[in-house]
Amino acid sequence: MSHSFISRCRTQCVHVGDVVIGGGAPVVVQSMTNTDTADAEGTARQVYELAQAGSELVRITVNTSEAAVQVPRIRKMLDDMGCAVPLIGDFHYNGHRLLTEFPECAQALAKYRINPGNVGKNRKGEDQFAMMIAVARQYDKPVRIGVNWGSLDQDLVARLMDENAKLAQPKEVAGITREALIVSALDSAKRAEELGLPHDRIVLSCKVSDVQDLIAVYRELAQRCDYPLHLGLTEAGMGSKGIVASTAALAVLLQQGIGDTIRVSLTPAPGGARTDEVVVAQEILQTMGLRSFAPMVTACPGCGRTTSTVFQELAQDIQNHLRAQMPVWREQYTGVEEMTVAVMGCIVNGPGESKLANIGISLPGTGESPAAPVYADGEKVTTLRGDHIAEEFTRIVNEYVARKYARK
Repeated sequence: MSHSFISRCRTQCVHVGDVVIGGGAPVVVQSMTNTDTADAEGTARQVYELAQAGSELVRITVNTSEAAVQVPRIRKMLDDMGCAVPLIGDFHYNGHRLLTEFPECAQALAKYRINPGNVGKNRKGEDQFAMMIAVARQYDKPVRIGVNWGSLDQDLVARLMDENAKLAQPKEVAGITREALIVSALDSAKRAEELGLPHDRIVLSCKVSDVQDLIAVYRELAQRCDYPLHLGLTEAGMGSKGIVASTAALAVLLQQGIGDTIRVSLTPAPGGARTDEVVVAQEILQTMGLRSFAPMVTACPGCGRTTSTVFQELAQDIQNHLRAQMPVWREQYTGVEEMTVAVMGCIVNGPGESKLANIGISLPGTGESPAAPVYADGEKVTTLRGDHIAEEFTRIVNEYVARKYARK
């Protein structure tokens, strides 16, 4: 599922295990655990859940010796579960030490994330950055140089501010901060290459938490380099705010062909599923026509004609069923992720939307005849009645998948 009008910006191709970032490859979905990596079982379990939900890369925190020791064990546990998802190590402050003191950790990871603002300052920082790049070279690991405005090198900001103050027409402060992000990323990438890291082993990111700033930064960054770009609104927030803000920022950039891999950084609700961020990332890409991950449900919002909640409940049940089945269907059927299902609430748009979907049902609205016609590939195939419409429609959907899509 791809719309030709969205042309990807031409970027370098970087391999992370078997996953390809950039070079015209499909935009990659990634996520990050929020477990203590020293808890190998808990971390492996969450990585597995994220991968099952569709995360193609999973980042884990490596912040202590205890965490570094467990990374090879986590990798083995995942392999034993048949989960080959590449693991990315997230390093701050002490990454140089952990990567050099724990070589098995360095080998088990598929990629390293380095934050230039947290590596260290002056000569010490340069040496520690060089140590991390040396390990990446030794084990042939790609690196994401990930700049974040919450941990931006303040010495760099001060220097750019001073230079700006001397201009005849100084730029606004926000513009200087954006420039500092870009300069930090590009200078760090240049330094990594000078230290021997190949050009095609570098991914860049410049994350901020403001939508307009993110768009401005990445537009400029995309014009000034050909490194693959990782997109994400950092500290996006909770619930609808985090989803809306991330979607607004990422959609604009993706529509312009900018971005090769994305993460939606949602704050989980108490007890909420970490996998929610994966689903949102997938749905951004799928609704834009860039990729397909799971069958999509079209459902009406409801109005005065649909005073019953039956269609709402059925739409939710069907969506949950489709997502639950995808790990199995993905292995069995070709193309099922592109299927569309309509669950409509009355006669106004119900039959029409149901005919446009691969398979759809038009439930009766208030005062309408208690019958629910079902359509497949634009043709009416049956009419459901009674108290078991949900179960019967789910069965029909399963039968349609088995009949419509080729077995692998």
